[in-house]
Amino acid sequence: MQNSPLYFVSYSEEETIAIARSIAETWKGDEIAFLCGELGSGKTVFARGLAAGLGVKDINEVCSPSFTLVNIYYGRCPIFHIDLFRLERQEEILDLGWEDWLGQGVVIVEWAEKIAFDLGLPFYQVEIKIGEKGERKIQLSLRSAENSFY
Repeated sequence: MQNSPLYFVSYSEEETIAIARSIAETWKGDEIAFLCGELGSGKTVFARGLAAGLGVKDINEVCSPSFTLVNIYYGRCPIFHIDLFRLERQEEILDLGWEDWLGQGVVIVEWAEKIAFDLGLPFYQVEIKIGEKGERKIQLSLRSAENSFY
């Protein structure tokens, strides 16, 4: 199930939202998206676009869950938006109980590079990099269950 990565370039938040929206519009409602990138790269903006594609009416309500750790939104399915930025140990990540949400809706994880265990499920890996002129270079890969160690 390993596919070739897709590449996008975004020159604005609106373009990033549109890219993510078009991706999520095709989803069934049980996907996992790991968002990776440096601070300020646009992970939360991308999450807003995913939420829009999943039917969230007011995407301005989609904000970084850095302090709450988890935000839940409702569109055509539940959306569990997780931020691992402040967590330092694998036990803290596991203690969130986020495995319980798998298959119950879409799970979006910011700072997913902090996960160092085998997920055992397919997931979308989204890497966002800031280009020399401020543009965002976005790479989307589908990782298979057999290749899901992050």
